[in-house]
This record gives sequence, structure tokens and C-alpha cells, in this order.
Amino acid sequence: MDIFLQTIGSLNDETRIRILHFIDKHGEVCVCDLENAFEMIQSRISRHLKILKEGGFLRVERKGRWAYYSIRSPLDAFRQSILEEIKHLQLDIPPFNQGCNNVISQ
Repeated sequence: MDIFLQTIGSLNDETRIRILHFIDKHGEVCVCDLENAFEMIQSRISRHLKILKEGGFLRVERKGRWAYYSIRSPLDAFRQSILEEIKHLQLDIPPFNQGCNNVISQ
């Protein structure tokens, strides 16, 4: 029951639904790309991403100093059905504009 409530709770914000749809549509994105696309400060974007990750939708991978988010794979049927439903919503999704110089430092 806790996992169900955490998943549903992670969707209790229009911005998070838009971010989730953006990542689903564009694939792996850097936090700075989301900052640029949604015109939000890093701390606010990171808070939304943390909630979506805790809700079981996202995975994060660090590459150098950057954090990249993508849809978790494999995704269970419940979360997959939610993503499919989100695709049918009339959401205002910003275009993808690379927000930073994503050079991976080794």
C-alpha cells in the first residue's frame, strides 16, 4: 500500500507530470536541460525529480559532474499504464533545448 501511495503521490503536481512526460518523450536528460526547458531553478527541478524517482518512475545516472534522468527500465505495468495515460493529456511541454555544456569530465 505504501508503494502505491508513494507512486500516486508523486503525480500530485502538474509540473511533475509535465517533467515526466518530457523525459518519456525525449529520453535521458540532464538536470540542466530540464532547468533550461522549464525555466526553473536547479533546486526546484531536483526536488521534483527526487519525488518522481521515489515514486518509481525515474532512474538517475551520474556522468562526470552531471546527473542524467530517464524512465526506469523495466517499468512495471502500473507505472507503464500511467505513462500511457499521460501521453493522452493535453500538456504544454517545452521544446528540448540543451541547457548546458554536457562535457563528461573523466
